[in-house]
Amino acid sequence: MTVSNAAKVRAVKAALKKPSPITISDPVLEELIDVFKLLADKSRLKILMALAKDGEMHVSALCAMLDQSQPAVSHHLTLMRAHRLVGYRRDGKHNFYRLECGRLCEILEQVFAENCNGHRQVRFADIALTYKRDGK
Repeated sequence: MTVSNAAKVRAVKAALKKPSPITISDPVLEELIDVFKLLADKSRLKILMALAKDGEMHVSALCAMLDQSQPAVSHHLTLMRAHRLVGYRRDGKHNFYRLECGRLCEILEQVFAENCNGHRQVRFADIALTYKRDGK
């Protein structure tokens, strides 16, 4: 067997290696899918990023940033509130929105706990995704 053939055999054996089982529960997986679907929208992702960067924002500031009407932005915010990604406070007639990542943090904790053998890191080639809550 030549070196080239031996390398091919090793590659085939590596490809046939049985994968580790996915241990994430179906309810957690469904919630994660819902969040990813929600954030797959460009406007909602921009809103989330703006709130993460600037903190609490008035709806009109979000409308100006997105160049969208108030009803369109309110629709995005309503969807994100339903999934507990944003929260708001009312001041008279005005609503101010803020990032509320409590549920997302809970989902991520479950994903990392169930699939990373106690580690809080997932590796993709030379990139590592690390999960760490402040104070922990």
